[in-house]
Amino acid sequence: MASVAADLVVVGGGLAGMAAAIRAAEQGLKPLVIEQGSDAAYLCNSRITIGVFQVALHDMLGSADSLVKAIDAATHNYVAADLRDAYAAGAEPALRWLFSLGIRTISGGHATRSLATLAPPVPRQPGLHWQGRAGDVMLRTLTAKLEALGGSLRRGLRARELIIENGRCVGVVASAGEETHRLEARGVVIADGGFQANDDLLRRFVSKHPERLLQRNARTGRGDGLMMAEAAGAALTDMECFYGHVQSRDAMKNPSLWPYPTMDFPISAGLAVDASGKRFTDEGLAGVSVANAMARLDDPLGCVAIFDSAIWDASAKTYVMSANPFLTQSGGTAHRANTVAEAATLAGVPGEAVAQTVKQYNEAVAAGTLSSLDPPRSADTGHPWGSKAMPIATAPFYAVPLCAGITYTMGGVAVDPSARVLHKSGAPIGGLYAAGAAIGGLEGGPVVGYSGGLAKALVFGKIAGESAARDIKGA
Repeated sequence: MASVAADLVVVGGGLAGMAAAIRAAEQGLKPLVIEQGSDAAYLCNSRITIGVFQVALHDMLGSADSLVKAIDAATHNYVAADLRDAYAAGAEPALRWLFSLGIRTISGGHATRSLATLAPPVPRQPGLHWQGRAGDVMLRTLTAKLEALGGSLRRGLRARELIIENGRCVGVVASAGEETHRLEARGVVIADGGFQANDDLLRRFVSKHPERLLQRNARTGRGDGLMMAEAAGAALTDMECFYGHVQSRDAMKNPSLWPYPTMDFPISAGLAVDASGKRFTDEGLAGVSVANAMARLDDPLGCVAIFDSAIWDASAKTYVMSANPFLTQSGGTAHRANTVAEAATLAGVPGEAVAQTVKQYNEAVAAGTLSSLDPPRSADTGHPWGSKAMPIATAPFYAVPLCAGITYTMGGVAVDPSARVLHKSGAPIGGLYAAGAAIGGLEGGPVVGYSGGLAKALVFGKIAGESAARDIKGA
C-alpha cells in the first residue's frame, strides 16, 4: 500500500472540492484533491452544468436578509436557522471570491431571471453541450489556480474508506485499479457529490425502482463519501429528496431530450396523472416536487401530463428550452386529440378515468376550490418554474408520457455551519468536513424546496476550506 501525506485531502474535483482546496491553499495549506475520473476533462455535474448561480432562485449578490427570506419561502421554513443563515451570509462573498479566481459570468437573460451564468454560455438547445463552455471552463480554470497555489489534483483515485484514529479523521484510503493508496492528512473534505448514480442508495432512500428514473446528470455521483462518512458514524439527513425535473419519457432512450426540455410548466398549469388516470400530487409545487412524487410511486414510468392547446401555447414563452417547441423538435412524443379521453388513451392511460379527473379539476379551477381536491392542488405558488392553474378546456388536448429526471440528491451527511461533519451523537467528527451535494440540511423537506446546487457547492466548499485551515493551523 502506497502512502502519501498532505495537509488536507479533498475527495472530489467538482466545484465544491475545488473551492475547499483553493481556499485552504490560500490559507497556507498544501491540499490534495483526489478525483475518481481519470480523464483531464473528468465528468461531474459541475462540468456539464449550464452554470446558473442562485440561492433559491435569487441573486447571490443580493442581501443576506433577502436570501434568508428566499430560502424560507422555497422550503416553507424547513431549513434550520443556523445553516440557512450561514448559507445566506456566505453567498455574496463566495461569488465575489469566485470572480477573483478568474471565473467569468454573464447575465443569464430573461430565461434564467438575469442571474449570474457561467461564460462562455452553454447554447440554449436540447442535449448536452458542455465542452469548452460554462462548467468545463470553470473547472479547468480552478485546477490551474489550485496548482499555482501549491495544491495538487490526482485523477483516477476513488476514495474507499476514511482513516479514523482516536475519533478523528486523519486520512483516506483510495484505490486506483488494483492499487491501494493510504492518503494521510490532518483533515479531509468530502465533496464528491450526491448519490444519484448509485442504484442501491437510491433504492434505500428515494425510489423502489431507481432503474425507472432518468439520470439527467454526469452519472458519476456514487455516494462514496456519504458511505464512508456513515461508516465512521456520521449522521445523515434529508436522504429522500432530490433535485431534478419532469421530462418526456422518451428521454430515457433519447439523449437529445435531457437535461432539457422539461415538462414542468405544462404540468404546473395542467395535470399529471398516474397509470390509473388519477392525480397523485400537488402539481402547483412545480417540477422538482412533482418529479420526487413520481419517483415514490410504484411505477415511476406510468405517469402522463395532461393539458390543452392554451397551456401548450403558453409554455412556449416560459423558462429555458421550453417543451414547446423543443419537445417535438427533438423527437419527443406528444399525443394530440380532439378530446381528453382520446389523448389519454393514446398515451396508454385510461381515457374515461382521465376525463373524469380533468372534469373535477376544471370545476375546482372555476370555483376556486383547488385546495379541496384529493390531493389538494395549489392554485398559484408563484414558483418561477411553475404557473397558475389553468383550465383544460381548449382543443386539441395533449397527453405526454413522463419520466422523473434526477440531477442530484439533496440529502447527505449532516454538517454544522462551519461545514464540519456531525456524528450521530450531534458532535463534530474531528478533522472531517463536507460540502456541496454530499451534504444535507439545506434543501428538501415536505415540499422538496430547492436552494441551488452550484451555490451550495461554492458557499460550503469555501466554508469547508476555511474551517479546515483554521482548525489545522490552530492545532
